[in-house]
Amino acid sequence: MKAKTAMPAVAMTAVSMVLTLAVVVMWLGTAMPWPVALVVGLGIDGGWLATLAYERRLAAQGDHSPTVTAVGWFFGLIATGVLIAHALLAEESSGAWLAVAWLPVAAKALWLVHGLWERTALTPGALGAIRGIQQEARDEAAVARARLRAEASTEETRLTAVTQAGARVARVQAKTAATLAGAWSTLETAQQGEGTGRALTSVTARVTPDVTPTWELPVWGPVEPVGVLEAGPALTDAQLDVLVDEIRHSEVPALSYREMAARFRTAGHSASEVRLRAAWKRVV
Repeated sequence: MKAKTAMPAVAMTAVSMVLTLAVVVMWLGTAMPWPVALVVGLGIDGGWLATLAYERRLAAQGDHSPTVTAVGWFFGLIATGVLIAHALLAEESSGAWLAVAWLPVAAKALWLVHGLWERTALTPGALGAIRGIQQEARDEAAVARARLRAEASTEETRLTAVTQAGARVARVQAKTAATLAGAWSTLETAQQGEGTGRALTSVTARVTPDVTPTWELPVWGPVEPVGVLEAGPALTDAQLDVLVDEIRHSEVPALSYREMAARFRTAGHSASEVRLRAAWKRVV
């Protein structure tokens, strides 16, 4: 890999040295013997090649010398200046010579890029470790995204179920409230009706003579639990008659059947509704 990245710089350097040597020989060959011109051209190329080799040696050691770098750029600029001067003074093909005059500077820039690549290059093991770390990070990110999507879907399903259940409960409550309101309205209408008193009197006249029945609507409120009464011995009819008579005449005027029954059961006595009504009829 290192040879592949250095090949462009090597090729451009070789072309630049050949062009520089050829231009120096052609340009100075008319004014001096060609061996002298050849020595001048080889001197420029040799100086450039020597500084380049020294730079590469320092780079292999992990070192850098600004002076050597400056000398290398100096020889590169000399070669570029020779090519530009030859192109400007040439009577023919000046454009072609100008087109290749930038090659020495370009070759120097390529060596600079190659040096930067070498300082940042990694071994195959390090590159494999980096690829493994990147793949692991991608895997973890994909798993995290999948987990978040699954949790979002589950939460959406749960919220939908809760919302639907709440809507059903609200509909049932609304329906129950409407039913209770209708029943209450019916009770209130019946309680306020003109025939309610007469109907109650006709039903209870034989049970509670000389007592005007009243009908009050139930009052909604908290329900208090009633303790469980312990079952005592069953009362005889005579004992039941005595208790009913005592409770009925415990106040003046005498209590109604409903008040008597309430006090009878509050006192802890036990008797069926049929026997209690029979005792009331006997006493009255």
